[in-house]
Amino acid sequence: MMFKKLLSGAVLSSVFLVAVAVHAQQARVFFIEPKDGATVTSPVHVVFGLEGMGLAPAGDTDPQKGHHHLLIDAGPMQKGLVIPMNDKSLHFGKMQTEADVKLPPGDHTLTLQFGDGAHQSFGPEMSQTIKVHVK
Repeated sequence: MMFKKLLSGAVLSSVFLVAVAVHAQQARVFFIEPKDGATVTSPVHVVFGLEGMGLAPAGDTDPQKGHHHLLIDAGPMQKGLVIPMNDKSLHFGKMQTEADVKLPPGDHTLTLQFGDGAHQSFGPEMSQTIKVHVK
């Protein structure tokens, strides 16, 4: 009887740990708009998606929350690096989930990078890169 209870407890613990691991693996950011490969006009309307983590403003220290950053003509950043703030690295520290971004005509790479309250990157696993063509 005692063995059955221990076994049941172990099975439930394992199921819980797998559920937590699956939840952590499902955290992601993505572009709702525009779609990869889209031809767009400037200003480009971008809409950000987020699953598996929460949104929080810059300065919030909750490790399960953060905010969006848009890297223009750059790829994902290594985990822990501070995301720079300049005209090619836009911060949305007020929890914005969409913006209009002015881009010159031509081909561009857009990377949505999720960062914490101190603007440190959550790494490539919390980013998405797309390509757009601006008319």
